[in-house]
Amino acid sequence: QLQFVESGGGLVQPGGSLRLTCAVSKFALDYYSIGWFRQAPGKQREAVACTKKSDSTPDYGDSVKGRFTISRDTAKNTVYLQMNSLKPEDTAMYYCAATCDTNIADAYGYWGQGTQVTVAS
Repeated sequence: QLQFVESGGGLVQPGGSLRLTCAVSKFALDYYSIGWFRQAPGKQREAVACTKKSDSTPDYGDSVKGRFTISRDTAKNTVYLQMNSLKPEDTAMYYCAATCDTNIADAYGYWGQGTQVTVAS
């Protein structure tokens, strides 16, 4: 119930948009914060966005503030990451997890297969 399936990645030109989808369980949406993370080749995994179980104001990494939006659809048991004004440095494998902390996701093995986002002209 706490390993999710990511989709929606692809190749997009700089300045373009993509919407990533994270299929989760109702249990996870009710009781866990859900985070989006990314890992570029040769770099550490970083937190991108977080929607808390309390449904309070989401958190964003500094590099994506104002460009990315995280949202949850409780009817569809889905968490989205809308990515606008994409830059080449956004190129990475994107993951969602039942936490907003990479260390917790590592410790509990929350990582799924991820979805690749490539921003290039």
